[in-house]
Parts: sequence; structure tokens; C-alpha cells
Amino acid sequence: MSKVFRVPLPPTRGGATTAARAPQPTATPPRCGIVAGCLSPHPPHLIYAENPPQNEPRSTGGWETLRWAYERLRTRIREVHKPDVLIVHAPHWITMVGHHVNCVPNPRGISVEPIFPHMFRYRYDFRTDVELGEAIADEAAGLGLVTRTLRDPRVRVDYATIGALHLANPAWDMPVVSLSANNNPYFYSDASLEEMEVLGEATRRAVEATGRRAVLLASNSLSHLHWHEEPELPEDMEREHPYNNHQYRWDMKLLEAIRCGPTAPLRELIPEHIEATASETKAGSLTWMLAAMGWPKVGGDVLGYGTIIGTGNAVVEWLPEGSHHG
Repeated sequence: MSKVFRVPLPPTRGGATTAARAPQPTATPPRCGIVAGCLSPHPPHLIYAENPPQNEPRSTGGWETLRWAYERLRTRIREVHKPDVLIVHAPHWITMVGHHVNCVPNPRGISVEPIFPHMFRYRYDFRTDVELGEAIADEAAGLGLVTRTLRDPRVRVDYATIGALHLANPAWDMPVVSLSANNNPYFYSDASLEEMEVLGEATRRAVEATGRRAVLLASNSLSHLHWHEEPELPEDMEREHPYNNHQYRWDMKLLEAIRCGPTAPLRELIPEHIEATASETKAGSLTWMLAAMGWPKVGGDVLGYGTIIGTGNAVVEWLPEGSHHG
């Protein structure tokens, strides 16, 4: 089914045609380039629990373990990584044909979570790194992916994109590039995550070519079976626990592999985890981020794990090889 996603490449100067293929891991990360990659789940409950001024609904708190993990991640992003830009891939900006890159200079509006509008009605106003967004689109097209730049200022940004960006940087003082989820894999069972590796390679090339320091945000939850009824008080933590032991044990299996490193075995384990847990990583954000970093030989730092309406969520940070967690 890969033909659904790709277009033929134009001939090279020598007349040959190069087919899109999954990139090989790079041995040495660049001095500037991708300075960190983060698994950054986006459940609207976390923003609801924080009561930021941009979100209309008010709460009494909840899900503190995950919110404290995000607080630690924010400190690292701001004080250690000091990026020029945040790049996010999120599963709820769904594009049925190709990979889209938001190149609207200043997206503004209100993002509403369709299932939880009583929790998430968020007014956003942020800057896009248009130059980098265009570079990612060009690199992706050059590697054979169907690619499109979004330039319509009337676009309403999805809650998964907004959620991950807010939780990583609630000050909204860093430029952003957001990428869509080409969700054809949800409808073609024999499609693979290989295409997300190609998009990751395109992202890495664009970041390096433009001289940016970038932090990547993979906006995925882990196990994704969830409750269909919520308590009268949504933030009632008495009701919060894993959907079942099977889902929880598979999340722990994946996280143990993440903690131990290297990441290359995750190429096989991520699809197994998807099959076992209906994981949201099926949208490809985690694979995109790890591929962009060259599948690091180091483990990820699991800052926190918790459930939200039964789904598993982890905040995890990866550094390029040669870097060290403080």
C-alpha cells in the first residue's frame, strides 16, 4: 500500500530515478539540529487540570503525576535545550492524502476537543517557523512523499497539536512547526510505519539545512483503550486506573525497552505494542521522532507515566548520542 502515499521522484541530473526508502540511522548528531525528542501525550484532561487562562473550563486539578512530569520537561526544554523551534507531529490533524505542514505564519483561533468540549475550549495564538516548515515539505517531497503546505489562515488547529505544544511550552514564546498525520495506515492493514521514517529523515535534513536548534514532540498516548463513561467530576482520581492489566503490562514492556535502550529494537516492538493495545502510536508520531534522531543508541528518560480515562500516557525525553541527561 506504500504506493498510496508516494509519488515518483523526478529524474536526477544523471537521469536516474531514486525511490523513497527508509533512511539509515546517522552515526553522529549535528551540533545544531535536533537537540531533543520527546514523547508528549496530549490528553485534554492535563490542560483542563492546569486551568491556564487560554482554556475556558475550570477544574479542581488531577493527573498530577503526568503534569509534574511535564513540568520537568519544560524546565529541560527552556534551560538546557534552548531550542529555536518546537516541531510537533500529532495524530488528530488527519490528512487522508499525503503529509501536510502548517505554514500559516500566525495561527489564531479556538480549538475544541470534540469528545470533551466541557474540558477543552482553548484559545491559541502562536508563531509558525514558515521557513523551516517549507524546508520540511520540500525535503519530504524530494524523498518521494506526497506533501502539501497549508497556508489557509482560517485553519482550526487540532487539540492534539495544541495540547502537546501547551504542555511543553505554556508560554508559547517559541516558534512552531506542526505536521499532519497521514492516517491512511488506519485503513490499510498492510501499510507500515516505514513512511514515518522517511518523514523523520526529511525533518532532520530540513532542521540541519536551516541551522535550527529543534525539539521534536511526538504527540502520542500509549495504550489507547478507554472508558466510555466519565464520573460526575471528571477529575475524580478515585476513578482513574489502567483500562486493564493487559494494557498496563504492555505499556510497561515498551517503557522498559525505552529506558534500557538502544532504540533500534523499538522498530519491531512498536508495531507489536500497537497490535496488543490499540496504541495511538499507530499514527506514527513516535516513529517519526525516533527516525529523525537516527534511532538513538541511548535509552529514553521516562519522566512519568499515568493513565487518563484508562489510556496509558508517558512523558519521555531522548537526547542525541553524545549528550547526557542532567
